[in-house]
Amino acid sequence: MITTPSSGRIAGIAVWDGQRALGATSITWDGDRITAVEAAAMDSGLSGFSVIPGLIDTHVHLGGYAGTGRADFSSWPLITPPEERSLHVAANARKAAAAGITTLRDLAGDEIQLAAARAFDAGLLPGPRLLVHGQVGMTAGHGDLFVPPHYKIRGPVADSPDECRKLVRQWAREGATGVKIYTSGGVLSIGDKVGWRNQTLAEIRTTIDEAHALGMLVAAHTHSTEGVQIALDEGVDSIEHGTGIMPSQWEALTSRNIPVAPTLLINDLIAAGEVPVSEEAQEKAKTVVAERDAQFTEAGRAGVRFVLGTDANGAMVKFGDQHQEIRMMAEKFDWTPERALIASTSDAAAAVGLAGRVGSLAEGFGADLLVIKGRPWEDIDVLRPENLVAVVSRGVLVAGSLPS
Repeated sequence: MITTPSSGRIAGIAVWDGQRALGATSITWDGDRITAVEAAAMDSGLSGFSVIPGLIDTHVHLGGYAGTGRADFSSWPLITPPEERSLHVAANARKAAAAGITTLRDLAGDEIQLAAARAFDAGLLPGPRLLVHGQVGMTAGHGDLFVPPHYKIRGPVADSPDECRKLVRQWAREGATGVKIYTSGGVLSIGDKVGWRNQTLAEIRTTIDEAHALGMLVAAHTHSTEGVQIALDEGVDSIEHGTGIMPSQWEALTSRNIPVAPTLLINDLIAAGEVPVSEEAQEKAKTVVAERDAQFTEAGRAGVRFVLGTDANGAMVKFGDQHQEIRMMAEKFDWTPERALIASTSDAAAAVGLAGRVGSLAEGFGADLLVIKGRPWEDIDVLRPENLVAVVSRGVLVAGSLPS
């Protein structure tokens, strides 16, 4: 059954528009388009509620098990056919939308995530806006080593500049909005070392050149100072994790306004052993967290452009834990509540190429909005899933009920 966006109006409620508080406001939408945002007298029955834009997570992975109970994070995708996994991708995306995350960017997607994105776009299922980046990594690189070495069925890799260029073109043909590259090793990859070089400079340059020629964004995974520098030198569009960021790199990051997804919660959970991972992964995460904590607070104070990016995968960081990540960002970077919300709405939209379309509540923008108890731009602690009253995604009510 095709879901058709409906019209709606909330009158006389406190609104924060993605940049600033508007005071008592009426907001009206028609389908997936906000048609009016106008000053209004406060409705006394709505004084305890407010409206903010839908949240935007710039770094997720939707391909994991979405059912009840527990499935092995590493093996489940390998033993489950794509037809079945596609349903889990859609279910994970819809869980996120119901929790108020109305735009997601999957940074290790493939044909399955792209199919789900098209289904949401066509209104076949109510769900979030979904952007998909394909991976361009090397044999034995971070992306490749999520699959055990003995398992021969694995995703595509690229081991020369020509292979990189071809793989970027293949992702463009599939409809991906960007590509993800690797300039260091990672935490959860099997037998990997964080400090390992991933691809040569010629391969990285070719990937970025071809992606930009085709209008695609390039997101760079890195956990090392060297990896951050390579990403800066070669002109990526965003940095994922950014563990090794040093003071000497702050000026380049701030002057070029490069977004960084800090993925705080997932690395804390892995390092503390609060999620089921290998001892190898836990030890790598401990090192990552120690290095991150030594630099991130001052980087935030220095104006480094951190945006909401969680690495949520449903197994370690759940779809809905984004609220906790935002509260952690406010604390870690010594931000005001409003600054944390900007990083999770309007600025996150700009980081993924959707500025002017989502992330703000203004006439002509997409109809993504949350009704919540309290005013999170004044008190970030109220930003919790249990405080959500209603979630509207693409003009469709996907959770709760609109206040009358």
